[in-house]
Amino acid sequence: MGLLRFDGVRFTVYTMEHEPRRVHGFYGEVEVIVDLRPDGTVSLVNRTNAIRTSSATKDEVKHVLAVAAAHFQELARLWEARHG
Repeated sequence: MGLLRFDGVRFTVYTMEHEPRRVHGFYGEVEVIVDLRPDGTVSLVNRTNAIRTSSATKDEVKHVLAVAAAHFQELARLWEARHG
């Protein structure tokens, strides 16, 4: 498992993950699964449980996505280091 922290968000890449590239962002009790898109942008993964905790606020999710976007290159390198 790989781990990076930025602006209060802990990003994790699990070794058992597979393509497409994604990271799990943890902010307080909220987990957001972030797609690291080939065009250098981020988005929520396209699945029903992309946001884990029913009490997550839009602001919390936006924060995780904004931090992931700001640190896209570092997160992509982390994913590549785990999955090459």
